[in-house]
Amino acid sequence: MKRTKRFKRVGAVVVPTAIVAVLLTSCAGGGSSASTGASAANTINVMVAEYSDTTTAEWKQIVKDFEAKNPGITVHLSVESWTNIANVVTTDIQSGKAPDVLNYNDFSGYQSDGLLYPAKELVSPQVFSDFQTSFDENASNDGTQWGVPFLASSRAMYYNKDIFAKAGISSPPKTWAQLETDAKKIRAIGSIGIGIPLGNESADAEAGYFFYGAGGGYGDDQKLTVDTPQNLEGATEIQKLIEGGLTEPNAGATQRDDLLNVFVQGQIGMEMGLPQTVVQIKEKNPSLKYGVAPIPTKDGSSFTLGAEDYFMAFKNKVDKKPAITKFLDYVYTPSIYVKWLSAEGFLPVTKSGDKLMASNVELKPFVVALPSAKFLPVTNPKWTAVVAALETQLGELAQGSNPSDVLKAIQAKAGQ
Repeated sequence: MKRTKRFKRVGAVVVPTAIVAVLLTSCAGGGSSASTGASAANTINVMVAEYSDTTTAEWKQIVKDFEAKNPGITVHLSVESWTNIANVVTTDIQSGKAPDVLNYNDFSGYQSDGLLYPAKELVSPQVFSDFQTSFDENASNDGTQWGVPFLASSRAMYYNKDIFAKAGISSPPKTWAQLETDAKKIRAIGSIGIGIPLGNESADAEAGYFFYGAGGGYGDDQKLTVDTPQNLEGATEIQKLIEGGLTEPNAGATQRDDLLNVFVQGQIGMEMGLPQTVVQIKEKNPSLKYGVAPIPTKDGSSFTLGAEDYFMAFKNKVDKKPAITKFLDYVYTPSIYVKWLSAEGFLPVTKSGDKLMASNVELKPFVVALPSAKFLPVTNPKWTAVVAALETQLGELAQGSNPSDVLKAIQAKAGQ
């Protein structure tokens, strides 16, 4: 989704298996004071990711309304940034205070250590059957669905129409060669040609645009593939754009959200973005003249990077599944769910949500792009370690490191 705040994407820190024993024997529920009986079973700790500046207010309203309708259940809400949430969860698990419910983009590390309930146990049959099949499949591993699909996103390239006109560019680029040419024209008039933020907020996605765009990618739930000829082409293209002075300064450490704000303010010619960038533009610079186009690829073929975020629930000492089910069922009430999605600029993962959002013209380019989407292999248990390596090492491309050496180092984290 993260991480945009958007669809921010950060990988979870791998949870050592030894922590499982701590969690199962000593955890009395994430972050609240220990209690027993009905009170503990009806007090749920919910940790959610911060997608935008309004995320906290939106969730507080949902929790307030839910508690009003369910006076016997108390929800303790915590909202964490995408740059911190993985470490916060790991620290909470180590101290025996895992959240009862977590909104995140990766469940594989927790699932492989036996920390999660199956998704089917967390929502009613009516809600479970409302999910689109493709999103259920992307939330499954080892024949079991562990993630409760929450939201979806696809990516596209935003471009500044005023900058294009000033630079003499008539249409957005489709190939890397055209991208380079256009970025040079934009740089010549004093603007940033193409934004490529390789900081730890979303390095896997930012590099993924070029890896998948060259016919490569990250592999699947069985095998991770980072060090490939196709990905080397993508990494080399990234470095070429950076060393050519066509990107923002210090691209290796720039965070996506920060750079998208620069685009929204009209200072960047092109940058990959998410549906929620539309919301940010409306809120922060509604006069911006922009367009949305497919992501440029090596040969101009169609491609988008898809993303899915989930809810998951930890096996804490007290069984809180009945209260969790009531809460999640409430969140997926079509009117409540779609209101949240519309405010944040995401796509629904439910059939009922699709029907309600069908008329949203601004999000149509992203909906149309979904059929060609490539998804990050979040169901591979080793993906979390690879993401951590991507976040810390991809920035070396901006420092002049050999692209082949960078990819080999990251591949080593996959152990494949």
